[in-house]
Amino acid sequence: MDCTALTEVDFDRITAYQRYKLMASLIVPRPIALVTTLGPTGVANAAPFSMFNMVGEDPPILMISINRLKDGRLKDTAANILRSGEFVVHISDEPMAQKMHDCGEAFPSDVSELTEVGLSPVPSHRVAPPRILEAPVAFECVLHEKLETDSRYVFIGRIVWLAARAGLIDTEAWRVNLRDYHPVARFGASFYTRTNERFSLSDKTGEPPPTATGIDAM
Repeated sequence: MDCTALTEVDFDRITAYQRYKLMASLIVPRPIALVTTLGPTGVANAAPFSMFNMVGEDPPILMISINRLKDGRLKDTAANILRSGEFVVHISDEPMAQKMHDCGEAFPSDVSELTEVGLSPVPSHRVAPPRILEAPVAFECVLHEKLETDSRYVFIGRIVWLAARAGLIDTEAWRVNLRDYHPVARFGASFYTRTNERFSLSDKTGEPPPTATGIDAM
């Protein structure tokens, strides 16, 4: 392969949609946030977003980026966060992947995606929007900061509570049982990817990193 033969793209000379297609298919795999919020009448909304990631631990913050609709209107999730300042971010694993995907359908604002796809809402500890029982991980968040662009709102959420499936976290060693954790991620176009095939790399000494028994370091 000739590594000098590059495809060069001037982002100032292509459209926003062309930039989106390139970025969304090259910056992969991306974790998926299945976000629950409450509508103005109390309806629980749930929607998946793959423009999502951890930002920092002190304060404990994460970000989700939510695009505007074609007519400029806000998606329900963005409107609900702006109004209430509260939301819950869930990590989806393989058993609930299809239902997570189905939450991305365009349901009316007065219809709960959780009810429609068969996911179970349960009360959160610190925020009003419900958690999803089937999700292995849920981060209860309050709005820490927001950034508005022409096409999106970027919400920085401060995590105030974490709920995880029993056995997933060792709260004495503060480690995650990665062997039993199988989240799905977004790949390019309409593709998703699993996280089952994993590998480790040696450190500078050439020795492979130590492997814990049962519980692996996060």
